[in-house]
Amino acid sequence: MTAPQVSVVMLAYGDEPVLHDAVRSVLASEDVDVSVVLVDNGCTSDAVSSLPDDPRLRVLVPDENLGFAGGVNHGAAAADAPFLCLVNSDAEVEPRAIAALVRVASRPDVGIASGSIRLADRPELMNSAGNPVHVVGLSWAGAFEEPAADHQVEREIASASGAGLVLRREVWDRLGGFDATYFAYHEDVDLSWRSWQIGLRVLFVPDAVVLHHYEFSRNSRKMFLLERNRRIFLATLYGPRLRAVTALPTWAVGVALGFVARGQGWAAEHRQAQEWIRTNRAWLRRRRAEVARSRTVDDRTMARLLTPVLDQQVFPLPPGSGVLQAVMRGYWAVARRLL
Repeated sequence: MTAPQVSVVMLAYGDEPVLHDAVRSVLASEDVDVSVVLVDNGCTSDAVSSLPDDPRLRVLVPDENLGFAGGVNHGAAAADAPFLCLVNSDAEVEPRAIAALVRVASRPDVGIASGSIRLADRPELMNSAGNPVHVVGLSWAGAFEEPAADHQVEREIASASGAGLVLRREVWDRLGGFDATYFAYHEDVDLSWRSWQIGLRVLFVPDAVVLHHYEFSRNSRKMFLLERNRRIFLATLYGPRLRAVTALPTWAVGVALGFVARGQGWAAEHRQAQEWIRTNRAWLRRRRAEVARSRTVDDRTMARLLTPVLDQQVFPLPPGSGVLQAVMRGYWAVARRLL
């Protein structure tokens, strides 16, 4: 039996201390015929230039940093295998991880297969078992630091993790890849949501283990992108009914994030995100109409993917926030009935 062909797209940016191990692990994958398209988005060390020669490895150097979304699109355009795989440059795949993802992604009702992303320094713990999506568009690494032993069952998830996923090339083309406007952050949520909207499921695959050298960082540019992209997602992927029933909590969280931004020193970036949304309303309307033309699943069905509860391990909340969480759960239980 011929092994399935898989094109793996990886990006390089900055110092890339784990890149060699990441590429080596992908090329050592079993039960698949892999090739790697590596997009050098601005590697500042010799990590790319010192990679061993391998006919299965191709390096692309765009004229500028295209971001994660644009960089993956650039690499995917040069890939020609029936399956497309994304692996972070700071992640190592176990030998049969990609094959496990391919087996699930090959099902006709599946859009995206997402790996069991583990913490590389503590592989018994999860980095992500699929990413939840909150009613107001926030998303985070699901099951962060929970025992991997508790996540051994394949299940539907709201969003795949871009650190390790597979989809059929035909699905990638049908979805149009990532929206490059996102640049970085939330593009995997957008892609996953659009997969669900055309009736293709997004699944967590527990035996597709990816070890991620995860390091949380916060900087002004990242916070701008996170807030702007959250708003792009809400404005373009939610249908009119869903936008209506989430308007109140979205407004409330927006106000709260303004206070958080001032306290954490990224108030200017928060304002810039708001201004970007205001000055790009025509583009947002066009993209919303484009997404609406392709979707086949209504807001009521999509709403089941959303959670009204924020993970306090990821989003630390002030004392007494349990009451607010309860209010949000109650609000959402009522609001969903209006869809």
